[in-house]
Amino acid sequence: MIKTRLATSPDADSISALLTANGGDRGGMLLGQWPREAIETRIANGQPIVVATDDEGRLLGALLTSEKGYDEAPPVQAMLKAWPGQADAYVYGPVCVSRDARGLGVLEALYAKLQATFPGREAILFIREDNPRSLKAHLRLGMREVARYDFGGKVLIVLSDRPDA
Repeated sequence: MIKTRLATSPDADSISALLTANGGDRGGMLLGQWPREAIETRIANGQPIVVATDDEGRLLGALLTSEKGYDEAPPVQAMLKAWPGQADAYVYGPVCVSRDARGLGVLEALYAKLQATFPGREAILFIREDNPRSLKAHLRLGMREVARYDFGGKVLIVLSDRPDA
């Protein structure tokens, strides 16, 4: 059974390990560096991270969020220029599901918890164009493509979950 909840400081090590294992420098699609300290800072600053665990408490996936203006990472800033969204929109991502839990409904569970955490608010995210698996999974959640932009020679697709986007 998949259980979801908001992350707390003790989760920082396992979240960091999951994101780092799936980083671009290790053959994954995630941008950025995700040391434990960065995860702890996000949690301490009230930037919710949704985690999914199994019955034994093992981390199956993590979905980071931030308020607009919190994350100054260049790809996030470029995304918000391409699509700023509604005034109360928030930044969705990165999201990562462990390799052995993919295809089991973890993304859907993370997103459902996120919607309960931010009811009625627009989520804005980007996905690399060369990541069709993630793009397809997010389109299945009901998200829509709203913009595209180039970042470092890669095309990034901006998605929104706003129904009228």
